[in-house]
Amino acid sequence: MKTTSFKDLIVWRKSYKLALEVYKVTGGFPKSETYGLSQQMRKAAVSIPSNIAEGYGRQHKAEYDQFLSIAYGSLLELETQFLLASDLKYVTENPQIEGLLKEVGSMLYRMLHPIC
Repeated sequence: MKTTSFKDLIVWRKSYKLALEVYKVTGGFPKSETYGLSQQMRKAAVSIPSNIAEGYGRQHKAEYDQFLSIAYGSLLELETQFLLASDLKYVTENPQIEGLLKEVGSMLYRMLHPIC
């Protein structure tokens, strides 16, 4: 299947779904976290599909890889924040978010480190 848009990328679709799930979960955080952890998690989550999309639109593979690298960094940032939110008891186990973090992370890693 030929890719004609960033929206055709499975990694973009899964990361977009991850961002939606993070928005849902952080909506239940304590009011004191409105401008703290909740906002940080949302920002990191949105950054992942946004950077995949922006990289897709670049002219050169090196630029694309740079944006994929930024997306991967945002994913690790989000994973850290999710762990913190779990330890603070702001969220309970969430297999959907945990699964998407692993899937998107694996995809981005493979895209950045292809087997030669």
